[in-house]
Amino acid sequence: QVQLVESGGGSVLAGGSLRLSCAASAYTSSRYCMGWFRQAPGKEREAVARISTGGRTTYSADSVKGRFTISRDNGKNTVYLQMNDLRPEDTAMYYCAAKIGSGGVCYGEYRYWGQGTQVTVSS
Repeated sequence: QVQLVESGGGSVLAGGSLRLSCAASAYTSSRYCMGWFRQAPGKEREAVARISTGGRTTYSADSVKGRFTISRDNGKNTVYLQMNDLRPEDTAMYYCAAKIGSGGVCYGEYRYWGQGTQVTVSS
């Protein structure tokens, strides 16, 4: 069982930056791919970014490419989402999640989810 706890959300003006963190309760570096998702009120959940077990392979949604960067510190069992040039449309609850991975490949569905951290961007 892996517990995930997000932090770092808040309210910022458009153009500002935030760094979200996701701390895992258990050793995750060699076992789990990590992802960030977001969901705005009335909208479907959107995959924002994903990172492989070792951190060499990343994916970012087109909507955030060039502005958001996912990274991980396996020594601290923590994944980060650096968000720059924030826009009002980035306003959402942000969640991290974990799924099995190995050798740069991620498998199946996300098994574990955090409770989320709210990001609000005003113009």
